[in-house]
Amino acid sequence: MKYAVVDYRISLEEIYNLENLGYKILKCPKSSEVYEAINGHPDIQMHVVDEKNIILQRNADNFFMESLASCGYNLIKSSHSLKDKYPRDIILNSYSTESFFIHNTLYTDPQLLCRVQDKIIINVKQGYTKCSILPVDNKAVITNDPSIERSLKKYDFDVLLLPYGDISLPGFNYGFIGGCGGKTSLGEMCFFGHLKYYKYKNEIINFLNRYNIKPIYLYNGPLIDRGSLFVI
Repeated sequence: MKYAVVDYRISLEEIYNLENLGYKILKCPKSSEVYEAINGHPDIQMHVVDEKNIILQRNADNFFMESLASCGYNLIKSSHSLKDKYPRDIILNSYSTESFFIHNTLYTDPQLLCRVQDKIIINVKQGYTKCSILPVDNKAVITNDPSIERSLKKYDFDVLLLPYGDISLPGFNYGFIGGCGGKTSLGEMCFFGHLKYYKYKNEIINFLNRYNIKPIYLYNGPLIDRGSLFVI
């Protein structure tokens, strides 16, 4: 059984569509330690290091921890607690591949940083790193952040850079592309929303086609930043 880890505020329509894809829903609970807009975002509260290990924010909900552990993961608690002020809210908001670890490493939680030393570490200026990266392939990503684009291109990543805006994040002017969805175990890209409402839909569809990835729309509306979709 594969699990889809999602913000606890996900809609019934999105749940229904994920379940129809064969995923069991695991809701990331509310954290009182960060501000409301991101208090259920999985990419704020956890980091999937690899197929065996997950780093969780140290005050994570017990039921959430037990659910993740039941999936067969080794869970490690972060050294630091989340806080509502930057940069203490981004200590886990990083992106890992099999070979690379990408974050503003000035603020990476020590428990996480010590467990990625076997990877090539790419330091970027953007602290909300995973929020800003939608992974497409092992070395292909979509981002809104020019500093991430510059840093990843030095390592021969294929990067689609899109302007900020046209993504909903309640409480803010806009959200980030990385928080709008995630790649499934079947090689599809699920979106919280529909690309037909997005200014840069053609750019994304063309980029996904390059990697033979089919977009899946979890609800019929504008894209919303829900803090990433993690399939584990």
